[in-house]
Amino acid sequence: MSSKDLENSQGAKQSVAERLLMLLKTRGELQASDAGKILGTTGEAMRQQFVKLAKEGLVESKAITQGVGRPAQYWLLTAEGHARFPDSHADLTVQLLRMIRSSLGEDALDKLITTRETETLQHYQIAMQGADSLEERLSRLAAIRTREGYMADWEKQEDDSYLLVENHCPICAAASTCQGFCRAEREVFSKTLDAHVERTEHILQGARRCAYRIWL
Repeated sequence: MSSKDLENSQGAKQSVAERLLMLLKTRGELQASDAGKILGTTGEAMRQQFVKLAKEGLVESKAITQGVGRPAQYWLLTAEGHARFPDSHADLTVQLLRMIRSSLGEDALDKLITTRETETLQHYQIAMQGADSLEERLSRLAAIRTREGYMADWEKQEDDSYLLVENHCPICAAASTCQGFCRAEREVFSKTLDAHVERTEHILQGARRCAYRIWL
């Protein structure tokens, strides 16, 4: 399931505010008019919702100059807004990683990451059986990653490469504590897809999402 499918499947169950937060999480900053078109309502209705969310500290606005005229107003998630999409068992995970590092040393932590990488790769490669094209492998990988909480999607680029996007990182706290998890993921993607993988955007470096350029 892609992030777009996730938006559609959950839309009927969510409040307007929750759907707006999901839009900003999966698509990045938006004008109220664009949000209105996506959700089938007016830009003014969305602006009012954004103002309410801003009062709760979940979103903020910024003005972007676009030629002549008044700057356009865009809305984006705050740190508190991003926190609405949880980091799985974050506190416990970070505590355990720190205990492993302090008690058993960096080598033990590296071994843990390597073991996780091996098991994840085996799981993904089983899921790739019968997928003959890179696009089919990408589609399957994005579906797996979405089920794991990464809100993943992919698209073809003009230069015939592909972009794999993850709009959320459910292990962000763990990755912040030990960035070996991020290194391992890129290697797993490359071996799973049987393709070259280059990270172009990284949440831990301040980006809204993680993104990977992929090519044969």
